[in-house]
Parts: sequence; structure tokens; C-alpha cells
Amino acid sequence: MPIRRRGAASKNPPVLSHEFIIQNHADIVSCVAMLILVGLMFQVSSPLSSVFVTMQYNVTTVITNTSETDTDADVEVVSEEISYSHGPKDICSVFFYLLIAIVLHAVVQEYILDKLNRKLHLSKTKHSKFNESGQLLAFYIFSIVWAIDIMIKEGYLNNLSHLWDGYPHTLISFRLKFYFITQIAYWFHSFPELYFQKIKREEMGDRIKFAAFYLIFIASAYVINLTRLAILCLVLHYLAELTFHLARILYFSDYLELSSPCFKVWIAFFLFARVAIVSLTVLTAWFGLGGLTNQGFDLETGNFNTALFRVIVVAGVFLFQAWVLFDFLTFQIKRRKEQQLANQVAAGGKKPRSIAPTSPKKDRAKKDEAKVVDPDSPQNGGIRTRSKSKKK
Repeated sequence: MPIRRRGAASKNPPVLSHEFIIQNHADIVSCVAMLILVGLMFQVSSPLSSVFVTMQYNVTTVITNTSETDTDADVEVVSEEISYSHGPKDICSVFFYLLIAIVLHAVVQEYILDKLNRKLHLSKTKHSKFNESGQLLAFYIFSIVWAIDIMIKEGYLNNLSHLWDGYPHTLISFRLKFYFITQIAYWFHSFPELYFQKIKREEMGDRIKFAAFYLIFIASAYVINLTRLAILCLVLHYLAELTFHLARILYFSDYLELSSPCFKVWIAFFLFARVAIVSLTVLTAWFGLGGLTNQGFDLETGNFNTALFRVIVVAGVFLFQAWVLFDFLTFQIKRRKEQQLANQVAAGGKKPRSIAPTSPKKDRAKKDEAKVVDPDSPQNGGIRTRSKSKKK
């Protein structure tokens, strides 16, 4: 089903022009994704298409379990477990699911957010922020629910020692690998969306930094085999971000009685997430990995358990949390000033005008100008008077 063009004008733009690509980017991207999927149907192109669609680097492990029967005879039960590792071919998977993310972004924008924007009649600045919060809100809800389901099925919540036991975690399940591929693809899709959504230059800087930090930490955790710690930290961070964007949507929708308590809940979740993420990172990277026997660096086995590696991980998480906390404090100060200004306007208070000191000559000149009668005014009888010339 083709995506309906947003803001379709009466005059069609030239083919392959910037406006044409922006208006039809969802259709163009969906066609590219369909070509990759159609390639799975043919024997010649199926190997190439499967690199983009399916998860690569699967490893089959044969598990033999011995169980006793009623006749006291031992029976061996053989089962196969399919696990996955990472490699360069994952870039192809990221590219394909990046296309899917762009299409889903257009669907949410067209059929949900644009309809809400027409009802709310927001300004251009609020319109852009409302769209950003709406997209991220949908993504955070999906990611949190999916991640919690993965952690329950993998048993990560039963014992915190599962975060570091058995490191390096080079072999992961399909659901966990697919989760990280889609996370990386989503944050990569944020960069072309800056062009497709016509984001202003002054807003691009923050969004680029925002997506880049996510990419660096998610991809790094995926490569250095810290996926168990990363997925738990993502849930905590996404939960705080979810409440913030929900509060901002309610604020733009003029539900102030709901947005105000939601902002307070966000503050509590935000501070809890910062403390929890730092604590989990120190517990896992410094104490958990530091207590394992397999100390050393081995690229073939994916073991990065060295003292330098642990210091880099802890320092990186600390710096990222410090940057996020700085943005949080800046936002709170700005919001407090806006609230004070709004209260002053509501109370009818006006800021006193600052009177600049003037010289006595300027004061006398202003008084003389005030005494001069307008020559065309009724007080002067409508007769123009000729000013006397000064004597030299």
C-alpha cells in the first residue's frame, strides 16, 4: 500500500528533484525494500537477498541431555540450539531494516501525527517537536516491551550475575541479535530523516548528537559482547525518555493538568535511571568481569576482558551520563524561567523599563521640542509659521 504524500501540492515537482524525493521518499524506499524481498523468491538472487533479510553467522550447537526412565535406563535426549554471532555481514542487515524503519516512520507520521497536528494547530516550532516526541514515543514503547520480553525469556532478571557469567557472550539468541540489529538500524535512520522531514539547521545539531551517542554505545556493546548489560541499561534509559516525551506531547496538546505530574514522574525516573545505569556498569564491568578467570584480550574468541577495557567502559558510561545530566539541568533551568515568565504575564506584571541617564543639554532640547506647537494643528489656526533664524 503506497504512502500518501504529505502536503501534496497542485503542481508536481520535477522528477528526481529535492522536493520530489522528499514527497515520495517513503514510496521510493519501500520499492527498494520490496526488490530485496522479491529476490528471495528466485534461486539466483536468493543468496544475496538473504544476506540483507535474515540474520547471519548462525551456529548450531548439539545439546545432549541424559534422563532416567521408569525402567531405570538412561536415555540420551539430543537437541539442537541455534545461536548467532556478529560480523561484517550485519551491515547488510542494518541497511535493510533501516529501510523498514524509514517506511514505518512515514506511516506513523502520515496516519497518526499529521492528523493530530491538524486538530491542534501548532506553530512550526511546536509542530517539529511534537513530531519528534510522537515518533520517539512509539519507538520507546515498542523497544521497552520487546526488551522486557527478551530478558524474561533469556532469564536475565533471575540473577544479576547473568550479566557477566560466561563472558564473552559471543553466541546470542536470534531474538537478542535481531533486537540489536533493529536498534542500530533505527538510530541510523535518524540521519536521512533530517533531510526527509526538512529539519531546520538549528535543530539538527542536537538530533545528530542524540542519535550518534545511541549508535556509539549500542554498536559498541554489540561488538564487545556486552549485550546483556546493554539491553538492561537501554530499558532503564528508554523508560525515562518515554515519560519525558509523553509529558511533552501532553503539554503541546494543552493537557497541562496531566503534563505537569508527568514531568515530575520523568524527573524521578531520570535520576533513578542515571544511578541505576552507573551502578550496573560498575558492578558488571569492574567487579563482575574483574573477578572472572579469563583475563586477557583475544579477538578471535571475542574476549576483551582487560583492565584497560574495563576502565574505558566505565569511563565512557560515566561521561555519557554526565552529558545527559548536564542537558537535564539545562532543560530544567530553561523550563523554570519560562514558568516564571508565564506567571508574570498571567498576573499582569510588567518588567520595569530601565531609564538611561541623559545629559542636561538633551533634557532641555526635549523640553523645547515638547513646547513647539505643530504648525498644521488647529491650535495654530492651520497657519504655518516661519521659524526665526539664529543670529550669528
